[in-house]
Amino acid sequence: MVLYKAGAFVFGSGLAIVPFLHAGVVTENHWLTEQQFVDAVAVAMITPGPVVITVGFIGYLIAGFPGASVAALATFLPCYLFTVIPAPYFKKIAKNKSIKAFVDGITAAVVGALVGAVIVIATRSIIDIPTALIALASLLSLIYIKKIQEPYVIAVAALLGLLLKLLL
Repeated sequence: MVLYKAGAFVFGSGLAIVPFLHAGVVTENHWLTEQQFVDAVAVAMITPGPVVITVGFIGYLIAGFPGASVAALATFLPCYLFTVIPAPYFKKIAKNKSIKAFVDGITAAVVGALVGAVIVIATRSIIDIPTALIALASLLSLIYIKKIQEPYVIAVAALLGLLLKLLL
């Protein structure tokens, strides 16, 4: 049920479900520890399809391969039902002002969920001065170096983290 509920919010970005996943698998059901959850999200961010990897990994940790399969299905079934099936009708109703307002509301909700994802990940990952400095450097790189790709930022941050761990 946790992943199915989270799957209903995958519209804007897979990261929008991070707060829902955290609430369900860490806070409410205690299936994973904080560290396991952060590890699941971190592993997923370096792969294509982070939502699939995150929910699959969490499902696998909880119940093995069947858990991973159910988790992936529960995450993507709502998205499929709400977007792919009614897609032929979207052009007909796209000019409707009520529909436009609804889509604007969903867009605002997704932005809020993404902010929630950033807060959940940051509060569990930025735990000391070195991680705060790496986070700040990553943020500044993404803001001021316009053409930098996120995988490069992740790789450099990972190397810095390993280097700092070895030195400290």
